Amino acid sequence: MMVGKGDERMKVTESFYMGEPLGQQHQTLAAATYNRAQLLLAHSGETSLFVPIRSMQYLAVLQAREFLFVDGMGSRVVEVAWRHFRPSERDSLDAPVPFELVFFRQDSAEVVRRLHGELRRALDQLASRHALQGAPTGQVIPFRRQRT
Repeated sequence: MMVGKGDERMKVTESFYMGEPLGQQHQTLAAATYNRAQLLLAHSGETSLFVPIRSMQYLAVLQAREFLFVDGMGSRVVEVAWRHFRPSERDSLDAPVPFELVFFRQDSAEVVRRLHGELRRALDQLASRHALQGAPTGQVIPFRRQRT
């Protein structure tokens, strides 16, 4: 993750620990959440994006094909992972995205239920803070048919 002011940037490396998975299951992620996460990740220019989920005291570490959820109270242990996103399996951009949920705690079911909504709120908050204002804007230009 890059942090710093203006053009002054420094590289920060974080280490997280992942135990043996206790189970996994197929799930889907709402398109709005997946799309927002991928857009923010792309605009960050980095391979990972750190998103604090303050309401749960978690840290989400987003990468293109995997989202890791770490207990934000300092243990740095991955508790839940969402892996192997398959956006190509959906029929439209507003359809849910299938993925594999991997959990590392026995009591992960309640955490996972909350993560779906709280991650979306955290992403919206991050987007509004950074406002994607520096994002390039598009322009639609008319297509003029040439006569032959």
